[in-house]
Amino acid sequence: MPCLPSIKTTIKQLDNMVNETKEELSQKQLYNFNKLQKRLRHAAGKAIADFNMIEDGDRVMVCMSGGKDSYALLEILQSLKRSAPVDFELIPVHLNGMFPKYPEGIVENYLKGTGLEYHVIKENIHDIIIDKIPDGKNICSLCSRLRRGILYRTARELGITKIALGHHADDILATFFLNLFYAGKLKSMPPKLLTDDGDNIVIRPLAYCREKDLIRLAEIRNYPILSKDICSLGENKMRKEIEEMIRNWDRQYHGRSEIMFKALKDICLSHLLDTTKYDFNLKAERKSED
Repeated sequence: MPCLPSIKTTIKQLDNMVNETKEELSQKQLYNFNKLQKRLRHAAGKAIADFNMIEDGDRVMVCMSGGKDSYALLEILQSLKRSAPVDFELIPVHLNGMFPKYPEGIVENYLKGTGLEYHVIKENIHDIIIDKIPDGKNICSLCSRLRRGILYRTARELGITKIALGHHADDILATFFLNLFYAGKLKSMPPKLLTDDGDNIVIRPLAYCREKDLIRLAEIRNYPILSKDICSLGENKMRKEIEEMIRNWDRQYHGRSEIMFKALKDICLSHLLDTTKYDFNLKAERKSED
C-alpha cells in the first residue's frame, strides 16, 4: 500500500505555495509600480523641460481640486523637486466652492500630511451659479470662470509665479476635438499660458501623461478623492461624449489616441487654410537655363 502524506503535511505544503505566490505577486506589483512612477516622472519632467514650465526661484501654486489628477500632480512635482536642477517651492491651494454635498476636511487633512505650506480658500461659488444660471442649463463654463478668477486672485496675493493645473494628455486631446467639432477651431489646451491680464502664467506639467497611468497611480495610492456627486447642477455632456468617442477609437484601433496626440506636436501651417498664420503670397523663382 503506497505511503500517503499526512493531512498536516499537505496543508503545510499548500500554505508554503500560497506564501510563495503572494511574495512573487507583491514583487511583480512593486516592479510595475516602480515602472509606473518612472513613466509618469519622465513624462512630466519632459513636458516641464520642453516648455520651460518651472524655473529657479518659482513659487508654484498646485491647484488641488480633490480629483485624482490634482493629487497625482502634487505627488509627481514633489518627487521631481527632490532631484530637480533648480530650486522651487510648491504651494497647494484647494478651493471650497461651498456646494451643499462638499465633505469638509478631506482634502485639507491630506494637505496637512504633505508638510507643505497650503491654503484652503472658501468662496460661495454654488450660490452665484444658482443665481445666474437657469435650471437645466449647463453650469460648467461659469463655474470654471469663477474658479479661475479666484485662483488668479489668490496667486497674486500669495506671490505665486506659476499656477500648475492637473490636465493630462487625454484632456488636451479631448479639448482639441471639442474645439474642432463645436467651435470650428484647431485649438487645444496650452501646456503653458500667459493669462489675458498678463499677471499669471499657467502650466500643465501632466501634459504628456496618460490618464490610464494616473488612474492606476490613484488606485495604488488610495487618494481621498472627492466624489463627482458634490456638484448636482449638471455635467459637461459634450466633453463626456468626446472622451467616449476617443476611447472607442482606441478600442477599435490600438494606439490611435497616441498618434492623434503626436499630431498636435507636428503642425504644418502651409498645408492648412489660415492666411493669418501663413503667408500664401508665394512666388516661383525659376533659374534660367543657359
